Amino acid sequence: MALFSGQTPISESSLKLGMDCLKHRGPDGHKFWISPDRRVALGHRRLSIIDLIGGEQPMSNQDGSLHLIANNEFYDFERIQRDLKQRGYHLQTKCDSEIALHLYDEFGTQCLHYLRGEFAFIIWDQRNEVLFAARDRFGIKPLYYTIYGNTLYVASEVKALFAAGVPACWDHEAFWQDSWGVLSSGRTLYANVYQVPPGYFLLASDAGMRLHRYWDFDYPQSDNYLSQQCTQEDYIQQLRQTLDEAIQLRLRADVPVGCYLSGGLDSSTVLGIAASHSSEPLKAFTIAFEHEAYDEEAIARETAAYCRADIEVIPVNQKDIADHFADTIWHCEMLSLNANTTAKYLLSRAARDAGYKVVLTGEGSDEIFGGYVHFRQDKLLYNQQQEDEDTIKYLLKELRDKNQVSVSFLFAEDQSIPDLNTIERLLGFIPSWMLAAAQRHLDSIRFYSPEVIDQFQGQDVYRMFFNHLDVQGQLKGREIINQSLYLWSKTSLANYLLRMLGDGVEMAHSIEGRLPFLDHKVVELVRNMPVSLKISGLTEKYVLREAAKPFITDTVYKRQKHPFIAPPSTYNPNEALQQLIQDSLRSSAMSCVPFYNQAAIIQLLEKLPTINESQRAATDFFLLRVLSTYFLQEKFALT
Repeated sequence: MALFSGQTPISESSLKLGMDCLKHRGPDGHKFWISPDRRVALGHRRLSIIDLIGGEQPMSNQDGSLHLIANNEFYDFERIQRDLKQRGYHLQTKCDSEIALHLYDEFGTQCLHYLRGEFAFIIWDQRNEVLFAARDRFGIKPLYYTIYGNTLYVASEVKALFAAGVPACWDHEAFWQDSWGVLSSGRTLYANVYQVPPGYFLLASDAGMRLHRYWDFDYPQSDNYLSQQCTQEDYIQQLRQTLDEAIQLRLRADVPVGCYLSGGLDSSTVLGIAASHSSEPLKAFTIAFEHEAYDEEAIARETAAYCRADIEVIPVNQKDIADHFADTIWHCEMLSLNANTTAKYLLSRAARDAGYKVVLTGEGSDEIFGGYVHFRQDKLLYNQQQEDEDTIKYLLKELRDKNQVSVSFLFAEDQSIPDLNTIERLLGFIPSWMLAAAQRHLDSIRFYSPEVIDQFQGQDVYRMFFNHLDVQGQLKGREIINQSLYLWSKTSLANYLLRMLGDGVEMAHSIEGRLPFLDHKVVELVRNMPVSLKISGLTEKYVLREAAKPFITDTVYKRQKHPFIAPPSTYNPNEALQQLIQDSLRSSAMSCVPFYNQAAIIQLLEKLPTINESQRAATDFFLLRVLSTYFLQEKFALT
């Protein structure tokens, strides 16, 4: 956590209160530094993984002109350490974090291009009186900031800002935009609290504060594929080698490293390749759900046996989720659409209890290879390979029939929504995931309060969203699938998948998740591949399947993508999670939540027993969003 004041002295007690709120992120030690003029303060809580004894922070360079705090894992750091020593730098620790300090001394903000990994860090440059705060390319590590009382506050979590004295208030406009699925990666649900967007850094001085972009996806123009000389086999080999390197680098730690495992291609690939680099059996952790359609235990066990891994299965039922849902929301600070977030929270607790601080995960694969059903739908709807109309209709029907579990959440109906005209004008098409999100919002709008509808119904949420994007530089002339992937990365990837299903639930239990699919060298390789290698017919992640084939079972190789979704609470009306929903949303406290029409929600709850299973599944996403809102208001006393 960092504080930078323009005039008034920093409050040491504010810094300590913010740090105390982040104890779960760093239980292994804490320390702070305040500048002699009391205008700058840096506080750090440590999760010791590399150089367990010597990596204490804040750390300074030899002459004390630079001070660093970091929440990071920098890969290939030992090579950079050797290079820095050759340049004359004296390294005081063996910790990977220290390289950022000296790379900044050498290259200034351009140091970011030398760093590989997950990170959010802050450097106070005393010589130039500049505060430099940077976030990794994809937003794996969170970084929030606000200006309050002429002081800049920067922290890993919003709750630390609130604990330090920043007012805790809803941002009504951001909440409305999030309900459409297009909250940009620079905003939060909280008034005057923002994120440093993925791939950006922040500079603050007495002259003011500015954000700068240092990385973006930069998908190639569509016609650039024609000039590429690589064969399909070339791409497969390149991916296998680059992914292998990314996984091997992420096995480097001074503590044991485990793997999260499901029945899917992504985590199975990570475990399979990781096992090839380990002389001892790796530890794998997997979730088992009670509902057969959502449970992947059997496939995970088969994969673990194939990889000679020691598997630990964590059963998760509706009562487990009910007991821990509120705590999950407090840690994640966002709205949950499915109980998978709480299930992952319990998975991380089990990993911690087993003595692990580091796990490799499969997150990010769907976002670069086009793994979700809506990306396959886009490929068919916009038919850039010019297949005949009957074939397209058949394939669309088959796609829908094969994805019943995710239909209500990710699959878009074929209908026109006037609000989407802005997207059509800008892009010439409407990404299926944006259509699906718009449908979910419009289906639920009757449950919003009249005041909220009156305030925001005239707002063009898509215009506001695209105003913050480089449409000409990053979208125009790109393949339609790549445009959809890019937009998904600017919304759901950073805000939901990485913050909630990743960092939020992992760091709640002091677990560092490492994501080899979001190694920037892997991403930069995949972004330049033809779309036909990402999605071949109805087969998603085709090039990954082929690259991973030697490391995975035949079952996983042939299996279609199944999204990681927990069984809907609405399937079990008499069990604990549905009871929690019923009790919370009917309560007097719910009447204080400013966004919803409680009477309409109670009518929905009373109607649940009469609707079919498919409708119940769709309703569950909305009910958990409302329940998340309820607990955020309660936990943070939001006004």
